[in-house]
Amino acid sequence: MDALNRAIEDLRARYASANPLSAAADRDAEQYLPGGNTRTVLHFDPFPLTMARGEGAELVDLDGHRYVDFVGEYSAGLFGHSEEAIKSAVRCALDGGVVMSAPTAHERKLAELLCTRFPAIDQVRFCNSGTEANIWALTTARQLTGRKKIIVFRGAYHGGVIKFPRGHNALNIPFDYVLADFNDTDGTEALIDQVGGELAAVIVEPILGAGGNIPGDRAFMEMLRESTRKAGALLIFDEMKTSRIGPAGLQGMLGINPDLTTLGKFIGGGLPIGVFGGSAEIMAHFNPKHPGHWNHAGTFNNDVCSMAAGCAAMGKVFTPQRAQEFFEWSEAFRLSLNELFAARDVPMYANGMGSIIALHFSREPTERTSDIRAGCQAMRPLLHMALLLEGVSICSRGDLFLSLPMTADHLSRAHDALDRFIDRYKPLISEVLRAYS
Repeated sequence: MDALNRAIEDLRARYASANPLSAAADRDAEQYLPGGNTRTVLHFDPFPLTMARGEGAELVDLDGHRYVDFVGEYSAGLFGHSEEAIKSAVRCALDGGVVMSAPTAHERKLAELLCTRFPAIDQVRFCNSGTEANIWALTTARQLTGRKKIIVFRGAYHGGVIKFPRGHNALNIPFDYVLADFNDTDGTEALIDQVGGELAAVIVEPILGAGGNIPGDRAFMEMLRESTRKAGALLIFDEMKTSRIGPAGLQGMLGINPDLTTLGKFIGGGLPIGVFGGSAEIMAHFNPKHPGHWNHAGTFNNDVCSMAAGCAAMGKVFTPQRAQEFFEWSEAFRLSLNELFAARDVPMYANGMGSIIALHFSREPTERTSDIRAGCQAMRPLLHMALLLEGVSICSRGDLFLSLPMTADHLSRAHDALDRFIDRYKPLISEVLRAYS
């Protein structure tokens, strides 16, 4: 599509001209970092911005431009950049000693906060990232069942070495994965029956995040619970992101209890953390007071900064009441975007739920990854660059994550920027989608 390519290149030229310091920083960094950064997802053409500071729900780059931060650290940035309760907790933790070589009050309090909040979690173990948490959950399932096969879903992301953007990934941990299609109730049920006695676990995000923020259909999720129980396999809910939806995550909203739950992202107040937990019966295998216990190691599993920040985050700031209010406020914004798109008669849709949103170039909700057409993918660089130039920072793949310090003004700025995007590119959107249909 020549017209689309010209439009994208025009915006990239304007972007490069407006950001010479970020361009120079990117070039300089390439000597020591492959591609100039250390997280692939943060790269986009012609170069990513280098941020100088964050304040509340806003970011400022090296060239002095201010942005509303809808990237939100891919949901980890729920509390924004300057929540005083979290900063104070970290300062106090640092003043008390950094590496204690012993259990601390912080980890025990955070464990209590999580176990009393999420219905399927009686006990937890901490680690350093969501990737680690999912590795521990999967190895637990394999050890507990004595089986090897794991059902995963196309488009899912369970960490840097457990991801399936286009099916199998060369750098994944070499577990015995069996691929299924998200929200394909009948097909996945048949697959679980087929794998049967070889199945250790099904791991699923209740909202398929990197695959387009696609909510799991209730019937699909209920089938997973029933079928895994029937097969003698474990059901693992990866609620790294979705635990921010309502007071008790999607498991609380759906009323479905998985065998294991993994948490991370915002649970540590924005600091590195991972959590895996489940029933007392399952987690008892990690009890070092029991003979034959499973060894769970990790020098920084109970890092005092993350534990203290998590206590403040989950105990003082993101209380169950605040979580419910935030969900309702965020969901109203998502629905308002769809009202805008319908009123402007443009093929766009805000997928997701609450504060987890993905913008798709479609008139209907996206229910499966196969619904995401090539035309939608082709349009995303244009949308991303156009919004950046309006001072609205979203994920390059089209995601928006809302954060607690956001105000009605922040949401209005995004709403208005999208309205202007439609003004300028509505004919092109239709032309591109027709060309790729």
